Amino acid sequence: MSVSRLYVARLCLPAIFTSLSFSSVAFGANVPNGVALAPVQEIVRGNGDEPSTLDVDKAETNDAFAVINDLFEGLVRTDPEGKIMPGLASSWETTDNKVWTFHLRPDLTWSDGSPLTAEDVVFSWRRLTDPKTASPYASFANYAHILNADAVTGGKSPSDSLGVKALDAHTVQVTLDQPVSYFLQFVAHPSLFPVSENNIKKFGDAWIRPGNMVSSGAYKLDQWVVNEKITLTRNDRYWDNAHTVINRVTFLPIHDVSAELNRYLAGGITITENIPAIDFARMKKERPKEVHSTAVYSVFYFQINTHKPPFTDARVRQALDLALDKGIIADKVIGMGHKAAYTVLPLSMGEVTLSPPEWAGWTQAQRVKKAQALLNEAGFSASHPLSFTLLYNTNQDNQRIAIAAASMWGKTLGAKVTLQNQEWKTMLDTMHQRQYDLVRYTWIGDYSEPSTFLNTFRSGDSQNSSGYASTGFDAAVKAAGMDTDPHAVTQDYQKASDIIAKDTPVIPVFYGALNKLVNPKVGGYAPSHLGFYYTKDLYLVK
Repeated sequence: MSVSRLYVARLCLPAIFTSLSFSSVAFGANVPNGVALAPVQEIVRGNGDEPSTLDVDKAETNDAFAVINDLFEGLVRTDPEGKIMPGLASSWETTDNKVWTFHLRPDLTWSDGSPLTAEDVVFSWRRLTDPKTASPYASFANYAHILNADAVTGGKSPSDSLGVKALDAHTVQVTLDQPVSYFLQFVAHPSLFPVSENNIKKFGDAWIRPGNMVSSGAYKLDQWVVNEKITLTRNDRYWDNAHTVINRVTFLPIHDVSAELNRYLAGGITITENIPAIDFARMKKERPKEVHSTAVYSVFYFQINTHKPPFTDARVRQALDLALDKGIIADKVIGMGHKAAYTVLPLSMGEVTLSPPEWAGWTQAQRVKKAQALLNEAGFSASHPLSFTLLYNTNQDNQRIAIAAASMWGKTLGAKVTLQNQEWKTMLDTMHQRQYDLVRYTWIGDYSEPSTFLNTFRSGDSQNSSGYASTGFDAAVKAAGMDTDPHAVTQDYQKASDIIAKDTPVIPVFYGALNKLVNPKVGGYAPSHLGFYYTKDLYLVK
């Protein structure tokens, strides 16, 4: 049983105890006594790529979620340790992990002063699952086991049949189709943040523009200059505004990590999105107190289009996986504390610990020998080499990894690899349309439980752009979600991990780490294992 299951189980108390346990807790910046704050509380955050959208129900990437986390808030939120904390809801209760009742804070408003009600929550969750929305996270409601979510997302039932309703203006009741002890982990995710029904009905798709958007979080949208900056200012109507310190935050979309580093060193960025691999050792030596490294639940991998020959043949996919020297990529090409990966999910999440596949313990020479035999069996040889294109989004480190991988496949398998780079939003479109051979991607867990990685490979999942389908894999993941015995949970997740490792719809390369440069005047920086941090938790000292 994972930590999230145990923690949520402890929250399953009568509402009065839940409410009282949080009544005097502040959730914003925690400034130590005696600390002198800077007179100007404004920061600049590097944000990688330009977000394709700021629509809560249509976002799918961390560059969008980073901004959305400052603009909006869920019924609950997670702290840096992964602990569930109240958000827009001050309390909640469940007696069976199947029916959950959330009580909104009194007098909640949107940033324009209009009431934020339970009906907004119901509208938002229905909008997420409505096929007309075409949300990449529609399947999230299915895996949260919200009643009728499968039928709604599949277009078989109307959205108003979804298991969420408003009991009154301040009370939301959610019914699941089975008990889910870690349901609050889903509720804390940005895709389930409420949006304003009136605002969206008034402006349609233009609701996300400055001047139109109303938000529920600590900040509101001030400017959005595409490919230049997104600026947020403090939302004075936020329920916990008294504990917010930063008055303005600007997000800069700089996908060139070297350019971002130079801007940080020149004082133009307060917190970077990343650190260039080639400069990581130098930064640790020159600015050790400014380099912050955090282990996160993430896996960098090459996703394979399993619907496109010759990658319909599992032997070809397995050969590419085995021939890649992941240790060299993690330790030498990147060299930023990452670990070679042989599974599509971290081996340890909470109290669930899995074993890697057999070949993880082989020498690289043994793996290469097996890879060559598999490719030969699949009909490839020196006279008939495997040829394909490896796609990656434009980024210096992604390019270095792609070059290294192509070289390894060429040297060991005789493969002819063409490298192709696209801008982030273009690559996402290409990926979802399955117009690729292999594509670079990173999945960061949405919550602290193995299903956040495995669900994305289930047949028909809205995030399953590899086209992978396995009834055995689907059954194992589903069984783990139904299990109540901790040992059975681990066994079923192990089975699922073993199946997908053998089928190889993706080639895991390394497990992730979050590396950022943080200005020494910043206080309160504490990212979670899911890779997020909130501007409202930060402050600047003199």
